[in-house]
Amino acid sequence: MYIDVLLELKNKHTDQTYTYIVPKNLVKQIAVGKRVKVPFNKRVLEGFILKINSRPKDDIKVLEIIDIVDEEIVLNEELIKIGEFIRESTLCSMSSSIQVMLPKALKASIKTNINKKYQINLVLNMAYDKALSLCSSKKQKEIIDLISDGSALKKEASLISLSSVNTLLKKQIIREEEEEVYRLKEINVLDKQKKVLNEEQLKVFKEITSNLGKFQKYLLYGVTGSGKTEVYMQVIEEVIKNNQTAIVLVPEISLTPQFVFNFKARFGGNVALLHSGLSDGERFDEWRKIVREEAKIVVGARSAVFAPLKNLGIIIIDEEHSDSYKQENSPKYNAIDVAEFRAELNNIPVILGSATPTLEKMARAGKNIYKLLKLEKRVNNASLPNCIIVDMAEEIKKGNYLFSERLMVEIESAISREEQIILLLNRRGFSTTITCGNCGFTYKCPNCDITLTYHKSKDNLRCHYCGYTIFKKNKCPKCQEDLNFYGYGTEKVEEEIKKLYPNLKVLRMDADTTNKKNGHEKIIEKFKNHEYDILVGTQMISKGLDFPLVSVVGIINADTTLNIPDFRSGEKTFALLYQAAGRAGRSNTVGNVVIQTFNKDNFVLKCAAEQNYEKFYNYEMNIRKKLKYPPYYYLVSLKVMSKDYELCSKEAIKVVSYLRRNIDEKSLVLGPTTANVFKVNNVYRFGIIIKYRFDDKLVKVLNDLDKMFVLNNKVNLEIDMSPLNI
Repeated sequence: MYIDVLLELKNKHTDQTYTYIVPKNLVKQIAVGKRVKVPFNKRVLEGFILKINSRPKDDIKVLEIIDIVDEEIVLNEELIKIGEFIRESTLCSMSSSIQVMLPKALKASIKTNINKKYQINLVLNMAYDKALSLCSSKKQKEIIDLISDGSALKKEASLISLSSVNTLLKKQIIREEEEEVYRLKEINVLDKQKKVLNEEQLKVFKEITSNLGKFQKYLLYGVTGSGKTEVYMQVIEEVIKNNQTAIVLVPEISLTPQFVFNFKARFGGNVALLHSGLSDGERFDEWRKIVREEAKIVVGARSAVFAPLKNLGIIIIDEEHSDSYKQENSPKYNAIDVAEFRAELNNIPVILGSATPTLEKMARAGKNIYKLLKLEKRVNNASLPNCIIVDMAEEIKKGNYLFSERLMVEIESAISREEQIILLLNRRGFSTTITCGNCGFTYKCPNCDITLTYHKSKDNLRCHYCGYTIFKKNKCPKCQEDLNFYGYGTEKVEEEIKKLYPNLKVLRMDADTTNKKNGHEKIIEKFKNHEYDILVGTQMISKGLDFPLVSVVGIINADTTLNIPDFRSGEKTFALLYQAAGRAGRSNTVGNVVIQTFNKDNFVLKCAAEQNYEKFYNYEMNIRKKLKYPPYYYLVSLKVMSKDYELCSKEAIKVVSYLRRNIDEKSLVLGPTTANVFKVNNVYRFGIIIKYRFDDKLVKVLNDLDKMFVLNNKVNLEIDMSPLNI
């Protein structure tokens, strides 16, 4: 027997399978999808069996495999097909597409060693009466009574005497047994009570459940607070009744604690989690829980789309507009594309839900590529919040740099009613730039083309790209004059709001306060329990969270995302403001939202304040059409990168020349230009954009171009077939 093995090799020129012979003693254990240890260039590597053959594919000397790693199949047939889809759609290697799907413990690498967790249980080693007669103390008899009915007792149990346990073990009255346990603890609160669906929700529910067992792409457009989650859960209940399983994707970890709690309360131990906030051991446990068919529902972030569920019945993607579904490092896959491919493979529905669907998805719904479903009213007929735009240019004249008079009035009013406030600023840190007013010195990252951000809590300056950190000095390093602080982030907002309202309890939620284990969950729980009055945070607090007592949302600087040099900046700003506004007035409270800006007449901001998606959609689509951007044109982004500036520039020009000579003449090639952040970690970056509608030559040309750079160790070419940021 011969097998084709895919090894974990980073070089693209080795992206192929290698043939090995299987010794007779291992033949019965061989199966496609298992890992094996093999010899390769005087090393021992792990790889996946992708094919079994009766003879070698080439007339060459074939080596024997060393051993089989897995008892069970790790890569099933479906995951292999998904791996091939990712390779073809992102132009990555097959090895990297497979590696991205698996938890670390199952990746083909002999360096990884993640063990299963066991607990030691105590069980009776003889008949109860005989055991009792051999006991020499009251404590020993108590232990025997605890396990008299055949149940196991944890050895670590705090109520038992370890000395008595050891005596019983020595006398062989009891024995120890190992039991494998999962690291993630289940919640104790169960709420099986289904909510009564309103007329809109019921219509959506009936449409989806009548098409279970068919491939159908749905776009569920539902305003904030319209009860999308309840619809998801009731649809999943129908799927489970059919003895099928479900995948539910959420955009990021900040959304999962509350979302997961709702699912676990409804479905109990049937839910498994997969997201980057889990430890390697927890992720390994959850993966095996799924493989063992102990979970029928998988909830998680982007990578949960690869969950090895059998008999899949539905895939749901909440907040489909979120950028976090796209992986920004290789392989640059989009979880939504993978979900749709997997749904078609299984002939099942896929639901994309959002209050602010991406323009591309809404446009495709207009062409019936997606079936559009709508939830246009909030649950219990709660009204949408009142939004007001405040001109900060006028406020600064009054001396109000951070908080407008209107926002402070709303804060005080909410506190008087014992309600809560959310303040959003999509920039972390204390100050974004520190400059000397005398000589002009500015703290910049020596590795990247960007200024350092000051973090007051740690009194350091940090680069948010490469992580370079230095401690701040009180005087200018060049002329010893005082330094000036410009710009502000969430840390500054937190400090200033505490000064204005010293009696209020303020909590901050950003990348700095949530970097520890369960950081998001703890903050969300504290705020939900009304241990704090005000929550200050970045975009991670803008969507998906449900706090019944929040009546005021303040957007501190609505221009932060509006001024990003990207054709999607308007869309991202609208979504951020609309979603943030949706946190207010979700129960019986009336919501008030204050949007602070220096661009009070901006059309995007006006649409967000009116919470009018349709108006924004028509406006933005008109611009996209004129400028030949998605959904009217497809985009490909290429980045040429090198530590040598001159070489990088020359190679970028060569790439553009090659593209213009070889792709369809109707396709547009723009560039090369310096990337938005030109240097990151001492690597220079030039960007090239391709705009096209139909181009049969493009994929082959890009593949050929990619191969030209495979062995180039001085210049790297990065290709993104569907970029979200350019």
